[in-house]
Amino acid sequence: MKVVLFCGGLGTRLREHSETIPKPLVTVGYRPILWHLMRYYAHFGHRDFILCLGYRGDLIREYFLNYNEAMSNDFTLHQGGRVELHHQDTAGWKVTFVDTGLHSNISERLVRVREYLEGESEFLANYSDGLANVPLEQMIDDFRSKQAIASFVSVPSPQSFAAVQASADGTVTSIGAAQNSPMRINGGFFVLRGEIFDYIGAGEELIEQPFARLIAARKLVTFPWDGFWQCMDTFKDKITFDRMEARGDCPWKVW
Repeated sequence: MKVVLFCGGLGTRLREHSETIPKPLVTVGYRPILWHLMRYYAHFGHRDFILCLGYRGDLIREYFLNYNEAMSNDFTLHQGGRVELHHQDTAGWKVTFVDTGLHSNISERLVRVREYLEGESEFLANYSDGLANVPLEQMIDDFRSKQAIASFVSVPSPQSFAAVQASADGTVTSIGAAQNSPMRINGGFFVLRGEIFDYIGAGEELIEQPFARLIAARKLVTFPWDGFWQCMDTFKDKITFDRMEARGDCPWKVW
């Protein structure tokens, strides 16, 4: 299955990095989050990628055009300068780069790469701003069994705020992390059928009008996931990722 990766957003909440590079190139350790995500999909056998470029798409093109496996893998340097790689990160990858506009929304970017999905009855898609250890094949099987047109991973809402409980007179009885919230959010991992394009109108945002139509047709499902999921939304998120990488705690590395 082809994998559509939305790489064109401005990343305004990650200002410390996104003023100079696009969010997908923000590093986790010493590799871009985009690389980690592509390795995730490649692990499950999905190595045909379509990158929807926008803001600083030139830098994403440059990254892959100048990609050097020897900079991130063990190798032996032979006399005469021949490099013998002992591992390869991108073996079998096929990457299509498409300029989908600077200010396009997700649906508009998806429509602009439709020609590169010709003949695909199903495909995968991702916001490219988060990592997870979602069991992808289980998600695909669940999607197929329900004969849906779209499926997305839903994850527990991040517990970043303190929950306050108080008595009727306003006396605080407890304060702490908001636990056991039933709320779930869209985790940005999608499985889609080609028919998704029949539900998208000009200029519409994917999870608003198109998904509302799918809901009415009972063709939208979710794959609940309570395992690891972490977005790269703010500089604090980057620090969280970097610390996990530094201590070798990387549950998204299913490969």
